Amino acid sequence: MVSYPQPTDQNLTTRRPASVTSRSTTTRRHRSSRSHTGGASFRPQNEFPNFAQTGDVEIIINAEGQEKRYMLHRLILAQCSGFFEASTSEDWSRAQTQGIAPIAGPAQSHGLAKIGEEDEYGTEVGRAALPLAAPRDRYRWRYELDWGNKDDEVPMLVQKTGSSSLFGGEQTYHPPAAPSKTAAPSHSFFRSFTAMQSAAHIPHQAPDNDLIRDYDNLFRIFYNYPPNLDPLNIAESYIQCKSLLNLADMYDALEVVGPRIDHHLLQFQSRLWKQIAKYPPSYLKLGYLARSKVIFAEALIHVVGQWPAGSNQLRNHIPEAVFDLIEDKAEELAEKQLKTEGKLFRLTLTTPRGERVTPGNSYMDWLALSLFRQWLVENTSPPPPLPPKTPNSNQPSPRTQQQNKPSISPGHLYRLLFSAGPAYLPHDELKKFLKISKAFGAEGNGNPEYRREELRKFERRVDEVKWMAREVVRPLMRSFLELDLGRDGSGVGGGGGLGYLTCTRLEEGDFPWEG
Repeated sequence: MVSYPQPTDQNLTTRRPASVTSRSTTTRRHRSSRSHTGGASFRPQNEFPNFAQTGDVEIIINAEGQEKRYMLHRLILAQCSGFFEASTSEDWSRAQTQGIAPIAGPAQSHGLAKIGEEDEYGTEVGRAALPLAAPRDRYRWRYELDWGNKDDEVPMLVQKTGSSSLFGGEQTYHPPAAPSKTAAPSHSFFRSFTAMQSAAHIPHQAPDNDLIRDYDNLFRIFYNYPPNLDPLNIAESYIQCKSLLNLADMYDALEVVGPRIDHHLLQFQSRLWKQIAKYPPSYLKLGYLARSKVIFAEALIHVVGQWPAGSNQLRNHIPEAVFDLIEDKAEELAEKQLKTEGKLFRLTLTTPRGERVTPGNSYMDWLALSLFRQWLVENTSPPPPLPPKTPNSNQPSPRTQQQNKPSISPGHLYRLLFSAGPAYLPHDELKKFLKISKAFGAEGNGNPEYRREELRKFERRVDEVKWMAREVVRPLMRSFLELDLGRDGSGVGGGGGLGYLTCTRLEEGDFPWEG
C-alpha cells in the first residue's frame, strides 16, 4: 500500500492513525520501553506468589498478626494436592463466576484491524477481523485459613465466598486502550509501579511465623521452587521438615513434598546417619511420610535391632503396615540369632585322627572347648533369679552383687565373637583357668617349661575355637546401615559401639507405600 500526503486544509486533531505497515508505527512499537506519563497501559504482577493475570485461586494465610496472600492456579494446585482437586471440582466447589466486560468504543468488534476500509472512527479495518478476547466466564476460588473454635483444633484452609479479593472483589479487567501519538505508554513504568503495590501485600519469602513458613514452602514446592529450610542445623531442619510433611499430609500432597524433603535431608550425609542412630523412631515416621527409602530403611534397621525397646513409642503413632513390618523383621532377626547360637554350641575340635575330642582322648582340648561353651552360656542366657532375701541379712551377698551386674548385649556379644582376638578369654583368664585344673602340669611333675608349653598349646586350641566362631557369626555382622561402624563392624570407628545387630535388610517390595 502506498501512503499519500494529507490535504493541507485537514485538521490535525482528526488525523487518522498511520497504517500498521508504515515505518513510523514500527519505530514507535519498539520504543515502548521509554518512560512517558499519562499512559493507560497496566500490567499487574504475574509471578509467584501473585499470578495476578492468570491466577484463579486466591489463598489468604493469617497467623499471629501476619498475613500472606497468594494468587495461584487451580490446575497446578489440583495436580499437586488431592485437597484442592476435590474442593475445586464441579461437585464441591463454590467458585464465583466473574464475567469479563466487553470492550467499548473502537474495539467493540473484538477484532485485530487489517488493511482495508475505514470505519466511522477513521480507523482502517479489514473485511474480516481476528478475535481479541471474547467475553467468557472466569472462575475464581478463595481460601482462608480457619483456626476453628477450639484451641486444640488444627487450622486449615476453608473455601470462602464473596468479600474482598486481592484485586478488589468484583474487579474486571479491560484490554489496554489504544495508545495515542502524543502520550505513548511505558510498560516499565507501570511494571515498577505494580511491583511496588504488590510488595505491600506480600511479606518476605522466609517469614518468621512457623505456620506461614510451612504454607509458603508448600506452595513453593508446588511451583518447583526450593523450600526455605535450614541448610546447616540438622536438628532445626528436622523440625521444619516434620512440620512441612504434616501439613502436606493434611492436604494430600505427600507425593509432591516428600521428594523435596528427602533431597534436603540427604545433603547432611554423615550427620544425618548419626541423628537417625540417636532418634530412630522419630526418623522412621519422617521417612515414611517423605516416602524416603534411604531414611526409612536406616531408621528401621535401628528400630528392629532394639526391638521391642521402642514399641511403646511407635504404637498407635505409625500405620499398621509399618508396625507389622517391624515385627516381621524382628522375628526374622531373632530366628537368625537362634540358628547362630545353635551353631556356636555345636562347635567342636577333633584329634589328629579326625575324632571329636573327649576327656578320654584329648583332655586339654576338651577343656578348651568346655571353657568356650561356658563363656558362651554365661553371655547368652538370662541371669538366674535372685534368691529370696532373709530377714536377718542386711548386706547383699557376693553372689547377689554378681547377679545384679548387667549382662552383655547381643550386639556386643556377636561383635566380640567376630573379633576373634584377645577381647574375650584373654591370656590371663586362660592361665587362671589352667591353674585350678589338676591336670595342668601333672604329667611334667610341676616343670615350669612343661607348664608354659601346655599353656601355649591350650591358647592355640582356644584360638582355633574362636576362629570357627568368627565364621559362624559372620552373617550377623553384615551391616546395611549407611552409618560407618568401623572396618570390622565392631563399632570401633565413626559409628561408635552399638548394642544391637544391624543386619536387617529391606527389599524393594518391603516398603509399606509400595504395596
